[in-house]
Amino acid sequence: MIAPDTRAITRSFTRFVAAVVAYDVLVILFGAWVRITGSGAGCGDHWPTCHGQFLPRAPSVATVIEFTHRVTSSLSLVLAVILVVWARRIFPSGHSVRRAAWGALIFVSAEAALGALLVLRGLVAIDGSVERAVVVGLHLVNTYGLLGCCALCWLASSGTALGSEAWPRRLRSHIVGVVALLLLIGATGAVTALGDTLFPIPPASSGGLLAHVSEGLSSGQHFLVRLRVLHPVVAVVGGALLLVLAVRVRRSSRPTVALASDLVFALVFAQWALGAANIWLGAPGWMQLAHLALADLLWMTFVVLAAELRGEPD
Repeated sequence: MIAPDTRAITRSFTRFVAAVVAYDVLVILFGAWVRITGSGAGCGDHWPTCHGQFLPRAPSVATVIEFTHRVTSSLSLVLAVILVVWARRIFPSGHSVRRAAWGALIFVSAEAALGALLVLRGLVAIDGSVERAVVVGLHLVNTYGLLGCCALCWLASSGTALGSEAWPRRLRSHIVGVVALLLLIGATGAVTALGDTLFPIPPASSGGLLAHVSEGLSSGQHFLVRLRVLHPVVAVVGGALLLVLAVRVRRSSRPTVALASDLVFALVFAQWALGAANIWLGAPGWMQLAHLALADLLWMTFVVLAAELRGEPD
């Protein structure tokens, strides 16, 4: 039996993890705002300093935005370190909370490395190179890794045992397929958002939504414009596969599985609606942020659902 004071400490840790998750999502959204405002070069090609200074003097608006993002991102790293230290103090060796906390620290460190790469390679502001598109896609996948580890850390500290049980054979390939497609959706979404920023599109005309999507397929268009059609297609396929999974596990005896599957179901339809509105309205910055925030929430909800499905009977 867990002593009352230990339970209180564990609850405090769980609340701290939830706060870290919320903060990390805000930092991720602020990073998107840096791209939307074209402020990625606000500190020049210097990193970790800003224009060669630790505290920029007489900064421009772009410098303030970029420097603020660097400061808030650095705090994410500090919070991840605290997460690991605290987890080591209150959970035994080999506990799933410890593993998840270490995973969060590794991914947030990789986030910093990818951010530094973007700056030092000049893959910011108006750069529309293939290299930037690849790094941006990897950045999003790494972000999902960070949020996934944080979600698992919260779940395990809440009392859910994340043991070594495998997924039931009837669901295994389905879950793996959803993971792969969600990562692909995220990566293509990040590349599409980059294209929407560098090559703004007008709101949809009377030709309709599908015509609006296909307008950029001309061979004379920049590759970022031509790639715009890929994300909606992958999002529809991946979302449909996720909906099927939610329906298949809805009748689980575990209340958390039923709740997570219902939430996944609602979030998929909400994402489809936001995606269509994003295309129709010409991808305004506020809509891109809403779409990204919902994508992060959907990913974390799926991670919790997938974790809860381990050990389910075949």
